[in-house]
This record gives sequence, structure tokens and C-alpha cells, in this order.
Amino acid sequence: MTAIKHALQRDIFTPNDERLLSIVNVCKAGKKKKNCFLCATVTTERPVQVKVVKVKKTDKGDKRQMAWELRDLTEVDAKDANKENPEFDLHFEKVYRWVASSTAEKNSFISCIWKLNQRYLRKKVEFVNVSPQLLEELPKAEESVPSGESPSVAGGDEDALDDYQELSSREEQDIEGMMEDCEYAISNAEAFAEKLSRELQVLDGANIQSIMASEKQVNILMQLLDQALAEVDNIEGKLLSYEEMLQSVKEQMDQISQSNRLIQISSTNNGKLLDEIQFLVNYMDLSKGHIKALQEGDLSSPKGIEACINASEALSQCMNVALKPGHEKLMAVKQQQHLFSELRDAFARRLTNHLNNVFVHQFNHFSHFKMTIPQFYRSSCLSLPGHDQSSTLSQHTAELTLPKHSPLHRDLLRYAKLMEWLKNTQREKYEGLSRTYVDYMTRLYEREIKDFFEVAKIKMAGTSKDGKGKFATLPRKESALKQETESLHGSSGKLTGSTSSLNKLAVSSSNSRRSQSSSLLDMGNMSASDLDVADRTRFDKIFEQVLSELEPLCLAEQDFIIKFFKLQQIPTLAQGENVDDSDGAVHSRPPSEHRYSISEKDMVRMMMNKIFQSIETELNSLIALGDKIDSFNSLYMLVKMSHHVWTAENVDPASYLSTTLGNVLVTVKRNFDKCISGQIRQMEEVKISKKSKVGLLPFVTGFEEFAKLAEAIFRNAERRGDLDKAYIKLIRAVFTNVEKVANESQKTPCDVVMMENFHHIFSTLSSLKISCLEAERKDAKQKYTDHLQSYVINSLGQPLEKLNHFFEGVKARVAQGVREEEVSYQLAFNKQELRKVIKEYPGKEVKKGLDNLYKKVDKHLCEEENLLQVVWHSMQDEFIRQYKHFEGLINRCYPGSGITMEFTIQDMLEYFSSIAQSH
Repeated sequence: MTAIKHALQRDIFTPNDERLLSIVNVCKAGKKKKNCFLCATVTTERPVQVKVVKVKKTDKGDKRQMAWELRDLTEVDAKDANKENPEFDLHFEKVYRWVASSTAEKNSFISCIWKLNQRYLRKKVEFVNVSPQLLEELPKAEESVPSGESPSVAGGDEDALDDYQELSSREEQDIEGMMEDCEYAISNAEAFAEKLSRELQVLDGANIQSIMASEKQVNILMQLLDQALAEVDNIEGKLLSYEEMLQSVKEQMDQISQSNRLIQISSTNNGKLLDEIQFLVNYMDLSKGHIKALQEGDLSSPKGIEACINASEALSQCMNVALKPGHEKLMAVKQQQHLFSELRDAFARRLTNHLNNVFVHQFNHFSHFKMTIPQFYRSSCLSLPGHDQSSTLSQHTAELTLPKHSPLHRDLLRYAKLMEWLKNTQREKYEGLSRTYVDYMTRLYEREIKDFFEVAKIKMAGTSKDGKGKFATLPRKESALKQETESLHGSSGKLTGSTSSLNKLAVSSSNSRRSQSSSLLDMGNMSASDLDVADRTRFDKIFEQVLSELEPLCLAEQDFIIKFFKLQQIPTLAQGENVDDSDGAVHSRPPSEHRYSISEKDMVRMMMNKIFQSIETELNSLIALGDKIDSFNSLYMLVKMSHHVWTAENVDPASYLSTTLGNVLVTVKRNFDKCISGQIRQMEEVKISKKSKVGLLPFVTGFEEFAKLAEAIFRNAERRGDLDKAYIKLIRAVFTNVEKVANESQKTPCDVVMMENFHHIFSTLSSLKISCLEAERKDAKQKYTDHLQSYVINSLGQPLEKLNHFFEGVKARVAQGVREEEVSYQLAFNKQELRKVIKEYPGKEVKKGLDNLYKKVDKHLCEEENLLQVVWHSMQDEFIRQYKHFEGLINRCYPGSGITMEFTIQDMLEYFSSIAQSH
């Protein structure tokens, strides 16, 4: 087996740089005996690769057939660990079953595989049914190997895996030469080994003799060694003396180092102390100029205010400096903090007193010489004789404006930074100033807003146009006027009672003034007179002026409160955004700038609610007055209020103005719905006289006027949807009540009422082109057409009554089965009878009957809708249809008889035309 192993190594594995470690002669289990070799090999180059190679025996020599990587081996099955069994399995991707030529070779091969697995592979192969002695062989071998040498891999007769080196070419030549000298080296290895042993002994003896011959040289070497040792002792002595000298130097250097370390510590401490002193001096020292400004600075001049602002900011920096641990225990620091606290408290008191005085002064300035509405009327009524009081009133009421407070805001905004300082340092004084400002401004705005709304109410209800288009004066005495104007505002600011003096004030100047509760009925009766248009136009302008004055007032005040009381942090302005004008006028900010916290937002809302607490009440009172004067004013108010709510929400959805107008808008919408419901209720309550014809119903013409008015008001309005819903309700009520009145009418036929009114509705809807009422327009047209046809048929009836009865008998005979051409043979329907009936209807009698019919129709129809000619033309068409029907029956039932009517179709057309022209 050794010779085979050597031959395989030389022929197969050496050319592939592999080293053969173990070999076993095997054949496949259960098949013909085809022997081959399984070889365990490793590569000579690193990294080492371990393989199991199958070598096949052939006639031409051994051939490498297949190879597996050892890392792909998962299991080795020896079949039986206790009994000798040459069979074993190797589990690669598939299982290979082998039978070894002997059990010893199998065990040797498995042992080699186990050792290679333990040495080179991380993934350990599973060995099954293998004797433990085979797996323990490698550790025992390693224990017997001296330290520093590698254990064998394949047993004692194999070289170590790591120490193996190939023979050089010279060594191979020497071995080959030696083996050539001994021809029996291969055939008789023992003789060759004995020869080598003898030659080795000869060489060993020669080596010993050579060593003994060099004894003299050894002695000389020993003497030299002794001299070297003596010299070493001498050098050691010198080194000891040097060490003692260095020890003393070391002690001195240690002392110097200790001294230097103490000096460095002292220097570091002094530097840190200097830094602390500089820190306290720089950050906790307030200049004398700042102290003087805080104690004596002029808070009424711009320079003094600027000096106080700078001083307060410097004081805040000193008080808010972040002290290091231990600073607060220093006496100097405590004294400075005490000084700062006294300066802060004293300046806060001085600033609070000054701002209180400013508030009082500004309030008195704006309140001085303001004349209330009652005072104005008192002065007007006590004017010189002949003085035109209406001119004075007109001049005053023409100026429906609210006072501007931009000068007040401009003066107070100079203190905004001081208010911010007060907010951050003395919260109680800051809140006290806030309450003081709110109290003063509440009284100021309450009086101004009350006077403003009184003027607006006087303008709404105090004058009316006379027939010449001039404003008529109110013939009122001063005491009565005062009493009535004061009645506009109760303690709750609401209008009470239907007999309010406002009603008297609104209607006393002219008997032609429209009713205070407008309706579709009276609109139809008055036909939207110039008086109504003027009154509503004036009301619309007044209401718009009121909202236009309130909007900038509230926005300016809210913006001032936010800036003055520092209830938000305003970010850097983007390009194109508005800033404060040089005159102090405050512009509203975009919604993106209102970024204050929830608490500050609530504070702004509370302050605005307090200051303008009367606005919502006054607006509701004004809305109630407008609704009482003319219920259709709710249309104007809904459009205007919706637009201003939309505008306010675009500026700031959370503003006081947006919230307040939104609340008032609910009231306006409720009044609008109440107005629509009132119109519907009045339609339902309408009563028609039994003695007169109905004609166009007042609420039908009233709806036309309402729709024209509403379309003009709601053009491009935001609340168009509310009007469309109202249209649907009103038109349905109109339809229902037209049918109701038509059914109840006694003098005018039902078809006439329906025809005329639905024709008017159709014309109205067609001209206005209201998209949401398109279905109702078509329905109105259908109802008009149906009732026109019904009226024509019912009114025309059977103008040739006897002739009609005659032909009904003819049609009855035909229906019974008599042929049409044989009807003339019937006794009752012969030609002679037909001629008798035709003679009873000469042209003159027919024209007379048609003239009576025209008069009857004229009595039924009204002049406003002008449908007489339409109805008359329809009757003409119906009469011609009946005439042609009779002619057809004569031609079919009495052919060749030559019987014709006493008048022709052309005669009929002349009758109808002449009757229409004569009337």
C-alpha cells in the first residue's frame, strides 16, 4: 500500500500541488467488484483546501475520476462501531456507499477524515457508528509530541502537516544515486536500511573524533568566557555608582517638579479668579447712565423713552445672567441683585403710574367736547327761527363715521417695548395696566359706538323722500324726538313692541310710505315705486357704511392690543407685507403672523370682547330696526354681512371681528328665513273678492318684483345658495296658492286664473333666467298651455249645437254598423233633415254668437296679462277644427249631395277678425 501511495502521489497529486494523506481501496456496495481508491488530500498552497478524491484503476494506469470538497461532507457513517465491518457511507450532496478492501484501511481513512475535519473545517462533520478510539487517536498523539513540534496527521509513519517540505532537486538526485548504487533498495528494503544504518554509525564516530580533537580550542574558549565575566562584574560596579549619583539628581528634580506644580496651580487659580471677576463685572454692572434713566428718565419724550428702553433691557440682562454655582453666596453679588431689584420695582411703579396717566389723558382728550345725539337735537331745535333744521340734520347724518384712534395708538406704541419689559418682570402691574386700558377704552368705545348707531338709526328711520325727491324734515318737537331716539336703545339695546316710537318716526312724514312689514302682496300692489327703491338703496348704503366703519376699527384695535401688550411674537416680514405707516396707522397682518399661544389668544379675545361688548348688541338692534322698517332689508343685510364675514375670516379667522360678525350673521339669516316664511304665510292667507274677477294674483306679481330685487342684490354674492333655497320655497308656495285661489274663485273661471297667473310666472322666470328654477319654469309653461286649451274648449263649447247633435246621431249609427254612405237612407238622418239643420245656422247668426263669446271672454280675462288675443286666436283654431270635422262627415256620409254649410272657412276668419278689431 506504501508503494501505491507513493506512486499515486508522484503521478496524480504532485502535478496538482496536492499532498496525499490517506488512501483506502474500495468498491461500490451492491455492484460488481470495480476497485478504486478514495484519497484524502490537502493542497500545498494556502489557504489549504481539503478534498476527497476518487482514483479509478484502468489498464492504462490510475486516473483521477472525481473529487469532493471536504466542507461539502455532512456525515460519515461507519455502519457498526463494535464489530468489524468494511462498509461505510459518505454523505455529500448525495449518499455514496462504499466497501473497503479491509476494515483497517477503512478505520485509517475515517480517522484521517476526522482529523482533517477537526483541523481545517469550522463546520464539523457528523460521524455516526464510529468507534470512540478512532476519534480519540489525535489528542493522544498530540500529548506525546514535544512542545514546539506539530503532531502528525495521518499517524506516526506520516510527516506533520505544517512541517512537511518537499525534497529539493539535489536531494532527489542524491537519493536516486544512492538507490542506484544499491539495486536491491526497492526489492529488499531491510537490507538497504541496514546499510544506511551502518554508514550512519560510521559518520557518528567520525563526528565524535572531530569533537575530541578540538578540546584545546574549547579550553581557550572557556578562558575567554572567564575574562568576559570579570569585565561584566567591573561594569556592574560602575553602573551602581552611576545609579547612586542619578538617585540624588532624581530627588532634586522631584523637588523642582513639585515646586513648579504648585506655581502652576496658583497661576491657574489666579486666572480663573480673574475670569470670574471679569464675568461678574461685565454682566452684573449697570452703568450710571442706565441707573439714572431708570430713576429719572423722561417717559414723555422720545429720547427719554428710548433711554428708558435701553436701560430696562440692560437691567433685564443683568438680572437674568446665568450665575455659576457659588456666585449667589458672594456679598457683592447679593448687593448687586438687591440693587437691581430695587431699580426694577421703582421703575415698574414709575412706568405704571405714567402709563395710567397717559390712558387718562388720552381718554379725556378723545372724550372732550363730544356731543351726543340727544344734545345735537337739543341744539338743533333751539336754533334761530327760520333755520332749516333738516339741513343741519342732513349735514350731521351724512357723516356716518367712527372716530379714528390711530393718534392714540401711535402715542402708546412708543411704550410697547417697555410694556414687554413690564410683562416679563412685573406681571401683576402689566395685567393691571391691561385692565385699566380695557376699562377706559370700553367706556370710550361704548359711547362712540352708541352715538354712531344712533346716527345710523336716525338715517334709516328719520327721513323719507317726498313726491318732489327732496328730503322732508321731521315735524317733531324736541322732547318727543329725544324720547323716540332714546327708545332706540334700551338697557339691552333691543327694539320692543309693535307700537314703538320708531314706527311712528318711520311713517309719520308721508302717507305714501310703504308698510313696515313688506310682503309680496303689497309689492305687487305698489309696483316697486321710486319711494321703495330709494328707501332700500339708502338702507343698503347705511348698512354697508356701518359695517365698513366697524371693520377697520376692530382690526386696528386688535392689532394695537397685540403689539402694545406684546401678545405675539411677530416674525420677520416677508417682501410685500404691510408695516406701520409713519403716521402711526396700524395695518392688519396676514393670518400667518397671528401665531400667539393659546393663553395669549384667549387674552386678546377677552380684551376685545370687553372693549367692544356693545357692538354685537347694537348691530342686532340695528338689524331689528331694518327688518321692522322693511322686511326685505334682510336681503341686503344678508349679502353685506356675509361679505364682511368672509373678508374678516380671510384676514384672521380667530379675530374678534370675525367671531362677532359670524354671530350677527346668524341673526340676519334667521330674519331672512323669517321674511321668506312670512311671505309664504301671507300667500296662504290671501282672500279674493267674490264679486270681482281675479286676474293676476298680487303674490304672483309680487314674486316677480321680489325676484328682480333679489337678483340685483345677490349678484356675485357669497350666500347665493340661501337665495336659491328661498326661491324654491316661494315658487312652490306660489304654485300651490294659485291653484288654491283658482279652485275657490266663483266669478272668474278656474282655467282663466290658472292660465293668466302661470303665464305670468313663466314669463318672469324666462326673463330672469334663474337656473335653480328651470324645472319650475317648464312646469309653469305646461300648466299655462294646458289651462289655455281647457278654457278654449270649455268656453267655445258647441257653437253649432243642433248641427253637432245631428252629427252625433250620425256617428252613433255608424258605430252601430251602418255604413257611412248608407246613413242618408236613415229616416232621421236623410238629406232633407240635414238641410233643415244647416239652414238654422246662417253666417249672420254664427257671427252674432261669436261676438257674444268675445264679450264673455273679455269679461273673464284681465288687462294686465293681455291674453285676450291669444285666447281668441285659439278659439278660432278650435272653431275651424270643428267646421272641418263637420265637412268631412258630410262628404263621407252624403256623397254627391251638394250639401254645404251656409258659411265658409274664409267667412269664419273674417268673422273672428272683424270681431277682434271692433273691440
